Amino acid sequence: MKLGAFSVSLAVSNIEASKVFYQKVGFEVIGGDQTQHWLILKNGEHTIGLFQGMFEGNIMTFNPGWDKDCKTLESFTDIRELLKEFEAQGVEIIQQSISGESGPSSFSIKDPDGNAILIDQHV
Repeated sequence: MKLGAFSVSLAVSNIEASKVFYQKVGFEVIGGDQTQHWLILKNGEHTIGLFQGMFEGNIMTFNPGWDKDCKTLESFTDIRELLKEFEAQGVEIIQQSISGESGPSSFSIKDPDGNAILIDQHV
């Protein structure tokens, strides 16, 4: 089972202050739209997203079909297969937005401590 690229989505109270802080510790803005209150930053192979007012709490995110540079992989485990495997293992699905036989879709789970995990396929 391959979950794809990993990042952490941070719920921030002031996106400008958070952007400045993460730039000071070596992250570089590579995407997003600050006027819409979200940015994507990288430091080497590490990716974080800053999101102001979009959700509560931080979220671990996996992107099936992408590598660490958000490039499409030739071979990957489709999100629909991951969903079936998780359900077969008894993992509770908190939210799902699955459409069609392939392509973009997502679902969310929580670990035993309530940490949110988003499986979000863009390809």
